[in-house]
Amino acid sequence: MKKLVVLSAACGVGKSTIKEVLDKNNMLDNYCCIDTDEVGINWWDYAGTEHESAYSNDCLAKAVRMSNDRNLIFVSCMNPYDFYGAVYVPQNITSTFFIGMTCSDEEIIRRLKARPEERMCGSDEFIAAQIRYNHWIKKNACKFQFYIDNTDKTVKETAEEIVIFINSIG
Repeated sequence: MKKLVVLSAACGVGKSTIKEVLDKNNMLDNYCCIDTDEVGINWWDYAGTEHESAYSNDCLAKAVRMSNDRNLIFVSCMNPYDFYGAVYVPQNITSTFFIGMTCSDEEIIRRLKARPEERMCGSDEFIAAQIRYNHWIKKNACKFQFYIDNTDKTVKETAEEIVIFINSIG
């Protein structure tokens, strides 16, 4: 049986960067940290189809399998509202925790505009949607077991605070 910790944030907030720091520094021995991008499932294969809602289920199921016998930190855009209402949780997950992470709108804009064009993250429409989602997370911070605004924090400070939270849940 394993714990699931979902690190949830809009695109451009720093989820993948935090994941890299956690992995590189071996900050959580009993957890496997997997980013949605790593599971090898493409959102565009689901978008606009009859099985669009299966994307989250398929990504989570694959991440759980990839984590083997370790607890899982799933780096994703999922949030508690969407998750509990729409996602099937594999039976070997015994408890789920959510970390909501935000930063300033200006930082999201800067980061998304700097991404390579093939990531399709630089359009004004995409950026506006991510900023709206970032605002939703801020407004609903109480829905997350842990919330962190990393606007004025270094990557290392953010990762350390996340590790403290995860260690507190066992």
